Amino acid sequence: MTKIDLKKDRKDLYQPGSKDFTEVDVPAMTYLAIDGHGDPNTSPDYTAAVGALYAGAYAIKFALKARSGEDFVVGPLEGLWSSADPSVFVERKKDDWDWTMMIPLPDPVTRDDIADGLANASRKKPDLAIAGLIAIELHEGRSLQILHIGPYDSEAATLARLHDEVMPARGLTWNGRHHEIYLSDPRRVAPEKMRTVLRQPVKPVS
Repeated sequence: MTKIDLKKDRKDLYQPGSKDFTEVDVPAMTYLAIDGHGDPNTSPDYTAAVGALYAGAYAIKFALKARSGEDFVVGPLEGLWSSADPSVFVERKKDDWDWTMMIPLPDPVTRDDIADGLANASRKKPDLAIAGLIAIELHEGRSLQILHIGPYDSEAATLARLHDEVMPARGLTWNGRHHEIYLSDPRRVAPEKMRTVLRQPVKPVS
């Protein structure tokens, strides 16, 4: 049986071009998620959240396979970022960031698979923040996205162009949290070669 691989199966969502923002209609998707606040580079809560996410996602993968024989590639780490003041992202004021870190789950995964997987993860790895994990459904709909190549801190110019030029020119405004999809592992990839999808749900200015 072929493994489900969202990065390959949904290239429209996970493989945008890097030259300009393109529009995409993002369907409702289920994610394993955990919330937090602060600078992801220095917050111990962020590190703990990511560790718990991966442990939970792999446990859910094994729960699905045990139940149905179906299998999937654990998806990339994703993040929803927000603040009362959107300028903190352009100015990189990371201590003011609220985040929800996520890993996407494919359609065959059921609520029972999630519950069974997380229960197993809690038993096997009681030191991780498994209790903070939840399943959420996110329907972003109409969105603008681009592939950013380079270090995370060089995203500011791209986001400024999105906020100050692209969205106003198209008569669009925010319709959800800033969404990032991390296609590269920063432990293995040089900063200048990092690949990150930057996505912003939008709607017409009323």
